[in-house]
Order: sequence, then C-alpha cells, then structure tokens
Amino acid sequence: MTDSVDPAPPPETFQAFKDSFFYGSRSNLDFKFLADLSETEAGEFFTGLLTELSQTINDGDGSRLVDLARVWQQRAYTAHLDAKTAFRYDDIPFTALDKPLSGARIALVTSSGHFVAGDDPQPLGVANMSQAEAEARVGEFLRAQPTLSTIPIGTPSDQLVVRHGGYPTDAARLDHNVVLPLQPLRDLATMAVIGELAPRAYSFVGATSQLRLRDTIAADWAATLQADAVDAVLLVPV
Repeated sequence: MTDSVDPAPPPETFQAFKDSFFYGSRSNLDFKFLADLSETEAGEFFTGLLTELSQTINDGDGSRLVDLARVWQQRAYTAHLDAKTAFRYDDIPFTALDKPLSGARIALVTSSGHFVAGDDPQPLGVANMSQAEAEARVGEFLRAQPTLSTIPIGTPSDQLVVRHGGYPTDAARLDHNVVLPLQPLRDLATMAVIGELAPRAYSFVGATSQLRLRDTIAADWAATLQADAVDAVLLVPV
C-alpha cells in the first residue's frame, strides 16, 4: 500500500496569469489594467516590457519602462471598458459660476481615501486597516456606505493618512498633493487666482456604489458644503 500523492496543480494559463494582477494572487494595482487586455495585447505588453528592460540594463534609463506602462494602462482603460457597463448619467446638470473665480470660495472634495491621523473612519468597522487589507476587501467597500472625512486645509502633510482599496497609494503617500491638492490650491489662493479656499477639504474612498452616492448621499454632502458657504467645488476623482 503506497501513500497517496496529491496531483500536481494544472499549469497556469497566460489568461489566468495576466488576470491575477486584478485583485488576484498577484494583486498589484499598478498592473491591474492587464485584465482589460486580450491575451494578444498582454503578450505585446510583456514583449515590449522585456525589450525596454534590456535597453535599461544597458543605459540605466528607466523612464522608458514608466512610459511603456503608462501607454498600455491608458490603452486598456480607454479601449476595453464596456461602455454599456460604465457608469454614466443620462442628464448632467450645469450651473454657471455667478462670480469670477478670483472672488470665489473653493472647496476640495476627493475620492482618494485620505483622512487626518487620529480620525480613522474605520471602514467596515475595522480600526487601523492596512492598505493590503483594503485591497483584499475592495468588494466589501463597493457594497458599504462611504464615510466623508473632514480635513482642515492647514493639516501638515505628515498628519495625512491615505488608504484605498481601488488604486495604488504609494505615490499619494510620497506626495499627498497628487490626489489631495491642498498645497496647489493654497498657492492659487495666495496668487488670487481663486478668492479663497474653504476651511475644510473632504475625502472618501471612491470604491463605492455610484448609485448610492447619487441617490442617497450626495444631497447630504452637498448640504455640508453649503454650510461652508462655498461657491464651487473642485472634485478630484481617483
């Protein structure tokens, strides 16, 4: 009588490999766009990546790798998202600003997932959730009601925290202005390009139900902004 041996798992297909970067076994939000590419396109991407990597080994210039990744990311997101499933409004309201921008109070609202240290919104009831856990539980974020975090505009950068299950937050941690442009807006106010910046900015995790935002949350958030006496809002979608 011999010991049973578990059969070897079947070889991984290229389709499974490229899709594994989209919240799969190789979850990497910088390369989740691979799931939107066909196998042929993904093959072209990896061929180009290896070609450019060979050149980088020779001359040490890594910018070509960044450019390649950016081009393919744009290609994936613009050409392969199904227009039938993309969220769109049938009617988009428009209200003209009734005063010059140089005299307007501007508020900042971003879906970047920022909050002030010590004021953790505790998504899904979890305190001190890590970025890795947020990515692993992005499906739950999509079903949960988002929390709007208040960020005083004078908050020092070392007191800002960012966590989001839907995008890679490394760049935002290095420079929060990438997705929470407080300093550029403060500069614009100093230069009188805008009249003033509202005293509070707001942020939430954009991996959430867009219909819930529109139908049950937007009115309350708009009332919060009206209470700040703002004339216009800069929306930064992430």
